[in-house]
Amino acid sequence: MKILITGGAGFIGSATAKALMDRGDTPILVDNFNDYYDPKLKRDRISKFLKDYKGKFRLYKGDIRDAKFLDRVFKKERPQKVLNLAAMAGVRSSLLDPRLYADVNVMGFINLLEMAVKYKVKNFVYASSSSVYGNNTKVPFAETDPVDTPISPYAASKKANELIAHVYSHIYGLPTTGLRYFTVYGPWGRPDMALFLFTSATFEGRPIDVYNKGKMSRNFTYIDDIVSGTIVALDTLQPYAVMNIGGDKEETLMRFIEVIEECVGKKAKKRMLPIQPGDVPSTVADIRKLRKLGWKPTTRIEQGIKNFVDWYRTYYKA
Repeated sequence: MKILITGGAGFIGSATAKALMDRGDTPILVDNFNDYYDPKLKRDRISKFLKDYKGKFRLYKGDIRDAKFLDRVFKKERPQKVLNLAAMAGVRSSLLDPRLYADVNVMGFINLLEMAVKYKVKNFVYASSSSVYGNNTKVPFAETDPVDTPISPYAASKKANELIAHVYSHIYGLPTTGLRYFTVYGPWGRPDMALFLFTSATFEGRPIDVYNKGKMSRNFTYIDDIVSGTIVALDTLQPYAVMNIGGDKEETLMRFIEVIEECVGKKAKKRMLPIQPGDVPSTVADIRKLRKLGWKPTTRIEQGIKNFVDWYRTYYKA
């Protein structure tokens, strides 16, 4: 089966493409290789991480805001399914340039839905985010909880995706599933995420910024678990769905840092700071909905962080 993956050179996109090729599918990767973080890492995911799969996938460089570009790709490739992971990421960065986040995450998203309808795509799965829960105090977060009060432009753009997807499911009968990802980490991960930043700083002896003075907790979700859940969603046709995908154990930020220190073999220098605007102290997922489709997370942070640090040592010769 041909599956078009936008953000195909990204962290989740490249890992999902690999897993799909392992079972015989053909990913059609689309990425604009923007400079939100070092594009070299994105290029290396294609040339190194996916080096053994040359000829089993196709890669197109372009922007999802370019409807004519997308039309050319869809017309040539005729994908049966779409996995939309292309987006401007990051809560804090969205506060600096909200127009860009609206342009890419909302208008680009609509372009893809239009293509999906035009070319009769069978299933459309897309990345939402745990950020949509905002300052909800009830935990764990469930898909039935109200999410009408986002606290960052990024979160608002992801909530907008869920609303717009419902329109296309309702009017055109396009099956859509939004996955609310909870704090994804692992080898080849994003450099702007806490694990990457903390590991780099600890190796180099620089201080790490610990927000809310460490009083934070997350469902850290290992990349392999994210990939397996994403593929379950791709394989399951649902008229319209929004689902949490996260780890099954709440971990404190301080424990997360402890494990990094153990794996690196050095103590981190900690700079204790107040909580950042747009950030939330706790994100904990109710994952019963996705579990009912046969998915479950299996990787604890002790193993997942070790895998990341081992990769980091090799990739950056730390």
